[in-house]
Amino acid sequence: MKRIITFLLVIIVSWSYAQTEKISMIDYVQVLNNNKAEALFYYQNNWEQLRIKAIEKGYIDSYQLLETQPTEETPYSFMLITTYKSKLQYHASEANFNMLIEASDGLKLMNEKQPGDFRKVILHNDAVKHLN
Repeated sequence: MKRIITFLLVIIVSWSYAQTEKISMIDYVQVLNNNKAEALFYYQNNWEQLRIKAIEKGYIDSYQLLETQPTEETPYSFMLITTYKSKLQYHASEANFNMLIEASDGLKLMNEKQPGDFRKVILHNDAVKHLN
């Protein structure tokens, strides 16, 4: 009987930990055709605004919009990080962001250039686990 109770406790603790384990998604974005201003405007006025609302609604834990100098080996200018408090929050993200997008004022663009004209996601890391 002790073994069964111990086994059940291990399963419950493991499941609880998995539900609170932080997860991030990271996009590495390359700027196309020297349109850095357009890309930054797009991310600050669309991507970031959605994440501010997502934090307010409890859909995400945090976000970061980072800029770096592109090189031949790492040809991206921006790293976009969205962090979720748990796997449950992560798995609900698509539906939650769709609701936020539907409630938004629409896409804000600089110089009427479409996202494909000024940026390209060259790498997407999905479900990055936090070790601390």
